[in-house]
Amino acid sequence: SKFKIAKKVAIIHNSKLKTHNCHRQQFKTQNSKFKTQNMQFDEVIGQNEAKRQLRQLIDEGRVPHAMLFCGPTGCGKMALAMAFASELLGHSRLLKQWTHPDLVFSYPTIKKPSMGSEHQPTSDDFAGQWREMIMQGQYFTLEQWMTQMDAENQQAVITGAESDALSRKLSMKSSQGGYKVCIVWLPERMNQTSANKLLKLLEEPPTQTVFILVSEDPGRLLETIRSRTQRFDFKRIADDDIEQALVARCGIEADLAHRIARIAGGSWTTATGALQAGNENNMFFDLFTMLMRLAYAKRVKELKKWSESIAAFGREKQKRLLVYFSRMIRENFMYNFHDPQLTYMTVNEEQFASRFAPFINEGNIIEFSEMFERALRDITQNANSKMVFFDIALQSIIYITRK
Repeated sequence: SKFKIAKKVAIIHNSKLKTHNCHRQQFKTQNSKFKTQNMQFDEVIGQNEAKRQLRQLIDEGRVPHAMLFCGPTGCGKMALAMAFASELLGHSRLLKQWTHPDLVFSYPTIKKPSMGSEHQPTSDDFAGQWREMIMQGQYFTLEQWMTQMDAENQQAVITGAESDALSRKLSMKSSQGGYKVCIVWLPERMNQTSANKLLKLLEEPPTQTVFILVSEDPGRLLETIRSRTQRFDFKRIADDDIEQALVARCGIEADLAHRIARIAGGSWTTATGALQAGNENNMFFDLFTMLMRLAYAKRVKELKKWSESIAAFGREKQKRLLVYFSRMIRENFMYNFHDPQLTYMTVNEEQFASRFAPFINEGNIIEFSEMFERALRDITQNANSKMVFFDIALQSIIYITRK
C-alpha cells in the first residue's frame, strides 16, 4: 500500500543522506551582541535539555577530558561547544574576539596552489578566515567554510601536520591557570595519519585539557576514538524555538517565520539560508524541475548537457544538490496524501508539486530515492561525476515515464 511505501521512504530519507543536508550562507543577524560577544548558553537557540545537562557537568565538576558532540547540521552543536568552552574558561574578555590563548580550534582545510609541494595545510594557515567566520556567529556549514577559504573543487581534510600542531599547542601550560579547551570541528574529515595522532592525544591527554569533537558523521571516526570520548547526541531544534528566533533575531513576520521553521527541519542554518535572496536551493530547485521535465520528454541530448553542467560543480556542492533532490522526491510523494502536516516545502516548491506530485508514486518512489542515495555515495567516493549525473538523467527517463 501507499502507507507501507511511505514508511520505507521515510527510512531512506532519514538515512545517511540526511546528515549532509546544508544550505548556502548563514543569515547575518543585526543583533550586534549576538555577533560579537563570547557565546553564552542563553544565546544558543533552543536545546534547553542539552544546556541543562552541560551546565550540570560543570557545576558538579564532572567534565570529561574528551567529549563527542553529535547531531544533524544546524542543530547548534558547535554553538553549544563554544558556549561550553566559554563556561570552562570563565567568560574571559578575550573570548569576545575568540582569541583566548587557552582555546584551540581545529578544522578541515584545503591545500592552496601557493603552498609548497611538501607543505601540509593546518588550521593556522586559515586562522584569519576562521576567526572572521565565527565572529559572524556560531551557526555555519561546511559549505560556508569552503567559500570562506576560496576553495574550488578540493576536499577539505584535517592533516597529520594539524595533529602535530595540536600536540605542540596543548603541551603548553594554561596561560590562565585553568582549563585548556580544544574544539575539533568535523573530526570525521581527519585523514588516517591525523586520526591516529589524535587518538594518541586522547589516550594521553595533556593536564587539564578538554577535547570537544563536533561531528556530523561520527560513524566515520575510528572506533578507538569514539570509545575514548563521552558522546552527547543533540536533537534537531524544535520548530517553535526556530520560529521565535526568526522573529526575535531576524525581524520577520510570524506567518513567514512559521513556514520557514517547518521547512527548516530543526536546522537553524537551513532556516536562515531560506532568507537569502537567490540562495543555493533556488538553483537546486530549477535544476530539479529541469531534470524532471526533460526526462518526461525523453530529451536525451539536453539531459546530457544538464549532467555536464552539474559535473562542473565542486563535489561538496554536488552532494548538497543530491540531498536536495532526494528531499524533493520525498516531498512530492507525500504531497499526494493531501495532508499539509506531512510536507515541508517553500511556496515555489509547493506550486510545482501541485502539478508534478502525481508523477512520483508507489511505482517509482523507492527507485528514485535509492538512485539519489547511491549517487551520493558514489560522489563521496570520487566517482566520475559526468557518468554519475548522466546515469541519473537516463534512469529518470525510465522512472518518470513508468505507468
